[in-house]
Amino acid sequence: MKKHLGAAVLTAVLLPAMAACGGSDDARDPAATTRTADAADAAGNAALSVTDPWVKAATDGMTAAFGTLVNDSTDDVTVVSATTTAAASTELHETVENEDGSMAMRPKEGGFVIPAGGSLTLEPGGDHLMLMGLSAPVEPGTTVTLTLTLGDGSTVPVEATVKAFDGADEQYQNGGEH
Repeated sequence: MKKHLGAAVLTAVLLPAMAACGGSDDARDPAATTRTADAADAAGNAALSVTDPWVKAATDGMTAAFGTLVNDSTDDVTVVSATTTAAASTELHETVENEDGSMAMRPKEGGFVIPAGGSLTLEPGGDHLMLMGLSAPVEPGTTVTLTLTLGDGSTVPVEATVKAFDGADEQYQNGGEH
């Protein structure tokens, strides 16, 4: 437990500094990849980690969080919900194709399932965490703390760097805009 707490504290301190030093505006820059937020399985082995967590900068309304969920355990892991103090509500979303060929966001029924030994990438235009009703602007270079809740009731804290990003203005399935 101390090992994971120490790693989380170290990550929380170093991640903003590393992001500030990076010269790339590409939110998915492989050189900027950082592993953080480990959850342990029943045997104490790291079950879920998040690689390169980031949040799209926004002044108000809503935004989204991204990264890669990595399951190093021998069992599937399901993320069933997420929370943050940066927003009134947080939803797990997927992006699907409408009948007319346009893309739309909708809540992900059943959560995000990360297969044993596998990963799931949360990315613009795909699966993501939607932060709705921002409590304050989220500005580039700052961090947002998210808490992922897993199907077994355990939680995974995530420190995500806020980055400027101009893409991924998907529509909601009911016609609303992100």
